[in-house]
Amino acid sequence: MNWSYRRTRRRLVMVFSTSVLLLAMVMNANAGFSLVMKKAPASAKKPVIEGDARDNWSQKLTVNRPVLGHVVPEKYREAQKRIAKKQGKFGSSKNRIRAQGKMREDFKNNPANLKILGGLARGRKLDSPDVYLRPMMGKVREALFSSLYSFGVFNAASISTSSVTTKCRHLDIFAGSGSVGLESLSRGATEAVFVDFAKNCCDTIERNIIKCGFEGKGSSRQCDALMALKDPAAVGIEGTFQVISITPPYEEVIYSELLEAVAHSPLLEEDTIVVIEYPVELGCLPHSIEEGKLIGIRNRKYGRTVIGIYVHRPSGKLDDSAQ
Repeated sequence: MNWSYRRTRRRLVMVFSTSVLLLAMVMNANAGFSLVMKKAPASAKKPVIEGDARDNWSQKLTVNRPVLGHVVPEKYREAQKRIAKKQGKFGSSKNRIRAQGKMREDFKNNPANLKILGGLARGRKLDSPDVYLRPMMGKVREALFSSLYSFGVFNAASISTSSVTTKCRHLDIFAGSGSVGLESLSRGATEAVFVDFAKNCCDTIERNIIKCGFEGKGSSRQCDALMALKDPAAVGIEGTFQVISITPPYEEVIYSELLEAVAHSPLLEEDTIVVIEYPVELGCLPHSIEEGKLIGIRNRKYGRTVIGIYVHRPSGKLDDSAQ
């Protein structure tokens, strides 16, 4: 009798609670009340990066990077170790990061161990200029050219033979040692033009062209990148290009100026692929640049480096090639 009373009581309580809840919902609905989560107040803190880099790309960046082998030359590291040993300091010692573009101290070596990763000149080691550089990492370069292959930019037959049936001119801006443009020549590009402001870099590129056996296919221009894009005839660059790679020193450029220049450059034609390297600190470049002149098709992050791939006035041919 006692258990039956308790069960009946619990049922009555549940029925009463449900009735009260339903009555409250009806009354609130009649009063125009909506059971929806309230929005956060306008004063709530917003994320630093809101989807694109519009707040950052119009100013110079401050980008911190750890000490890497391609920043401090190998002989300099060995000299540091010998000095530390003489001074009785054992174990690993931190190397100084040298400002990009500053002269290396009488060392002519290959601090980044740069080499061609694929194609006709695979395995060829490249010289590095006598300045401190931060070249595109090998894994990033490999991933980039895998993407370009998927777009049908290069003729696959040109890897095993010297005959190229498709026209592919590559413009390598901020070329440094020329590793990106030379990789493109090795994988089937018909011609590469290298642009760098430093004479030392241009001289190194000319040596690397000969080392890789691409005489007659590559040439360098010592000039400002913006001038090369805006007025190419003034610096001896003619025609249009199917691939343009831009790998600038992060802290020395303003990306908004660079993107505007490339979007309006006479060097681009329909379906020209533009590759832009930028740091994660910049945020994320927008999908469309300069009112749709450049349309983003890929944006991949590799550690602290981001590679954005854009197409100039896409016609759909790249989509057909990818299939």
